[in-house]
Amino acid sequence: MPLQKTDLTNCDIEPIHIPGQIQSHGFLIAIDHNCIIKYHSENISKFLPGIAPNIVGQHINDIEPLIGKNEPPDFIRQLISFGRANKSFDQTNPFYTDISGNEFYLIISPSGADYLLEFEPAESDLKMDVQKMVGHSISGMLADKDLGKLLNSSAIQIKSLIGYDRVMVYRFADDGHGEVIAEAKNDNLPSWLGLHYPASDIPVQARELYKLNLTRLITNVDNATSKIVTHKGVLENEAPLDLTYSQLRAVSPIHIQYLKNMGVQSSFSISLIYKKELWGLIACHNYTPRFIDFKSRESSKLIGQILSSALEFRQDEANQFEQDRLKTNIDLLSRYMLKSNSIEDALTGQDITILDATNAKGAVLLYENSTVYLGKTPNEFELQGLLNWIKHNVNETFYYTNELPSVFSDAAKFKNIGSGIMVLTLSAELNEYIIWFKPEHIETITWAGNPDKPAEVDVVSGLLKISPRHSFEAWSQQVSGKSEPWSPEEIKSAMRLKAEVTYAINQKASAIRLLNEKLKDAYDELDTFSYTISHDLKNPISTIKGYSQLLSKDSALDPKVKDVLQRIVNKTDKMNEMINEVLGYSKIGRSAPDKTTVDIGKIIRDQIQDLKVAYNTDKLKVKIGETPAVQGDPVMLSQVFANLLSNAVKYSLPTDQPEIIIEGKENEHDITYSIKDNGVGIDIKNLPNVFELFKRMDNVQDIEGSGVGLAIVKRIVEKHKGKIWADSELGKGTTFFVSFKKH
Repeated sequence: MPLQKTDLTNCDIEPIHIPGQIQSHGFLIAIDHNCIIKYHSENISKFLPGIAPNIVGQHINDIEPLIGKNEPPDFIRQLISFGRANKSFDQTNPFYTDISGNEFYLIISPSGADYLLEFEPAESDLKMDVQKMVGHSISGMLADKDLGKLLNSSAIQIKSLIGYDRVMVYRFADDGHGEVIAEAKNDNLPSWLGLHYPASDIPVQARELYKLNLTRLITNVDNATSKIVTHKGVLENEAPLDLTYSQLRAVSPIHIQYLKNMGVQSSFSISLIYKKELWGLIACHNYTPRFIDFKSRESSKLIGQILSSALEFRQDEANQFEQDRLKTNIDLLSRYMLKSNSIEDALTGQDITILDATNAKGAVLLYENSTVYLGKTPNEFELQGLLNWIKHNVNETFYYTNELPSVFSDAAKFKNIGSGIMVLTLSAELNEYIIWFKPEHIETITWAGNPDKPAEVDVVSGLLKISPRHSFEAWSQQVSGKSEPWSPEEIKSAMRLKAEVTYAINQKASAIRLLNEKLKDAYDELDTFSYTISHDLKNPISTIKGYSQLLSKDSALDPKVKDVLQRIVNKTDKMNEMINEVLGYSKIGRSAPDKTTVDIGKIIRDQIQDLKVAYNTDKLKVKIGETPAVQGDPVMLSQVFANLLSNAVKYSLPTDQPEIIIEGKENEHDITYSIKDNGVGIDIKNLPNVFELFKRMDNVQDIEGSGVGLAIVKRIVEKHKGKIWADSELGKGTTFFVSFKKH
């Protein structure tokens, strides 16, 4: 399979995980599960004198004496078997061996269905034992609680540890470009602190590999690479060898030229991960060739992992502080709304207002034909233009951007006030909104050279090729028309406010003023709906019950079969009971439900037992905390928890260790249940839509469901004068909260 040529249109899809060659300071052999050699690097004879130029097709045992003369027979197969049994080669890597009297490390890693055997020297250019020094370095790094000081200290400690000429902490922005935020360097080198680098310097596919391989070494940019060979004559038909997890994987020619243009001879990087995403890199540059052995690289990786944990802790601590502050403000606004006869006064006339729900500088409430301005906002004429744009362009009930002028050109007139907006739609039909405004944040970005990569025409192919820039002198660019971004905590706060406002409006019957006429028609249709249920559903169920009872009278039937038939009869009775309850519910739809004391704990336990059988799973872990009783309709509340628990099970089962935590908490006013799972999660931008009818998220399209359940749940909860809301993070799981009044 020939590799794709890289030009200006496909730089971000350069297949760097299958370069077809390796760095030449070591050699590589790839074997299949039967230990038959499928690939090897062309430089193998340099390390194994006398070996045939092509050993593809041979069993690895045939050459074991050359690559481990002091090892027991069949040692490579045994190492692979051990790694497969442990589902990881971490315990065996690196394996020390002797090749032609020289000390080498063998590193094993997967490559699809095959296995990579990489051999590299065990000696290092480092002057000290990294493993022994790593503990001291980590303690020095973590001494500072301030994030900026922590990163600066880390750069200094790592430089002293590995001795590279320059060590930088490089952080990625949301758009993929990077910034040097900490640096330790030799005195004779210019500082790169504060410089920005375009996203194309480290393209998307490279950033993905940094998440899988937490260290990356380039020993010498001037060394020729070694090609990977396979069966002679069939190279074009052979699938390229996947080197995703390879230590020796060759470097993109574009990146090699980039390093040469910088004057860098060797580089070493350590990934910094935050919430399983690439936060940044510890980027180490040397102006002469350097080699770090595998064990030292692994010790350096440990430094990166500990620093990543420290970053996560510091960031989470800051996020939690902001979250707690905003939550306190939302709680106060909720109390104001429930106490006051005026929603408008509760949200805008108290010590805490909607402006305190975010970090915005201005806010506008449009409600019941009234407009209230808080803080710095556009004028009346500018606001009317914005509202017209929102009405025709914003279809979601929740919308935000930090670069409004780029999507609404007229916003440039008030960009100093509202370059960023967040919009909660209370009622699009009535033009009722809450809108927050953030001012323009003019930023001067200093790039390391012009960020636009020049293009050169290849004289052979005629294609425009990316040519890494030669100049890295500071190149400034002013960015305008953008505000500070909306933080996840602000987004969650605004969405919770929307739920509280909706609840307060419903409590005061304001939310149904447009539905009065429609409700009359809807209730008139309930009789037809009731007839459909009684005729089209009850009759087939009665038939099933009758046939089951008839079959069970056969005395020759096995007792187990009779037991199954009796279960069918019991379930049909249960379905009839549920249909009768639904029919009763439809007939009293205008009335409040008859409330009794409902044992929620029993409902939860019964539902969990049924769901485990229905999904045939033993790996599901369920934790049930306190389960206080709730006043309400038993059938309706059973339906609420059945839907929420079913969703929690469905969307957590794809994980390796699915877990659900259910807990009820009560205070003097409310009983609140939380159903938490560790499943696929919901993108924060989709959270406002989860309770809409027939709404299903993009990441669960392959999981069964109709998009109706949560809409029904919300209707039942509101009928009980309760509240329901959700908190979620994509890939981290979801928590649904259901709150009921105690009296």
